[in-house]
Amino acid sequence: MHANKKCVNVVGDVDDVDVDLYPFLLRYKDGHVERLLCSPFVAASGNPTSNRGVATRDVVIDAGTGVSARLFLPCRATGKGRKLPLVVYIHGGSFCTESAFCRTYHRYATSLVSVEYRLAPEHPIPTAYDDAWAALRWAASLADPWLAEHADPRRTFLAGDSAGGNIAYHTAVRASRRDDGVDVEGVIIVQPYFWGAERLPSESGPDDGAAVLPVYRVDAGNEDPRLNPPDEEITSLTCRRFLVAVAGKDTLRDRGVRLFARIRNSYARTAGGSATATLVESEGEDHGFHLYSPLRATSRKLMESIVHFINQSPPPPELEYGLQLHAVDAWGWEGLLADAATQRPIVLGVPSRPFRDIFDYGMDMKRLTGTACRAYEGPSKIGRGNNLAASNKVNYGLFVTGPLRPNKAYKGPAAAALPGTRVVKNFF
Repeated sequence: MHANKKCVNVVGDVDDVDVDLYPFLLRYKDGHVERLLCSPFVAASGNPTSNRGVATRDVVIDAGTGVSARLFLPCRATGKGRKLPLVVYIHGGSFCTESAFCRTYHRYATSLVSVEYRLAPEHPIPTAYDDAWAALRWAASLADPWLAEHADPRRTFLAGDSAGGNIAYHTAVRASRRDDGVDVEGVIIVQPYFWGAERLPSESGPDDGAAVLPVYRVDAGNEDPRLNPPDEEITSLTCRRFLVAVAGKDTLRDRGVRLFARIRNSYARTAGGSATATLVESEGEDHGFHLYSPLRATSRKLMESIVHFINQSPPPPELEYGLQLHAVDAWGWEGLLADAATQRPIVLGVPSRPFRDIFDYGMDMKRLTGTACRAYEGPSKIGRGNNLAASNKVNYGLFVTGPLRPNKAYKGPAAAALPGTRVVKNFF
């Protein structure tokens, strides 16, 4: 089984650090990596009573690369003898941390297949894309007895959050372009990580530490097509349903809405009513809230929206494009959605209770980025706190390989092409 995650609570000598991706990881001059921010490992169990009625099992997908997955089997559903949607989930974590086997995703991603992919910087992008593609092909083959008996390959969905949402999108693009017999019905991306050369309103706020993902830690500042997909790539999507979920206070909120609008427009031009695009917004919430506090009312509403999306019937024929839209007129882009049929937007209301982080994971993130939380009184368990400013180490972001090119296909409002680069700076 691939051992992705080495988490530590004590940071070594900072003078030996050559790559600083704090608060996520540090890479030392001798080559070893310490991951600072991830939740504890949870073992799989075939006993469903130990995991809310869901049996789990870990499998190796590719022994050569170590790519693996955790399988989830809800016993209540299987007892009825019906097939389940084949949901392949890809965890988030800035491409460089977290795991399908950690507590956060073990409790949240109870899909049939949760992918354990290799991480940067040891395995640079596009390794994660390749691993997710291998996992999707393996799952669709129904090679595992659990999948062969209980999964319905006609209802295959890709899902992911944050960086995992980015990976899920690119996996769907690859499935659309390859004739490998993998038919993806739908894609769900939750608070996905995308960026571009120009700043959108949610990306232009003050760097005062109030956001879970402050702009200075997220700003990619380039037109890498893996972060800002070109129009021809979006047009190539063949999945029949696409859901984008955003959080109202998230730095990535407007980028997710823009991607939704581009997918919606593409479907309207090319799908002729056979494809649907859905946008769900959780008002008053920030990045990753559904992971940090899964029992929160807004987290439950988000999960209900995702479940409904997976289980819903095809759209009624009288709906012109079968689209579910959320207005973005506040940006001043009045014509952005004007050419499509509109429905009442799916907006999940502002939370009525204080934030409670049952895993302490989100609170560590907030404290590391400079934000105190009244609901959490204990000390941060991870890292160097606000001493980051004193460090003179070079701060890098997403590790990528291969030639990059400016994205010249999409020229939306204020878009500007910048030269490609081999390292996306200031990312997470």
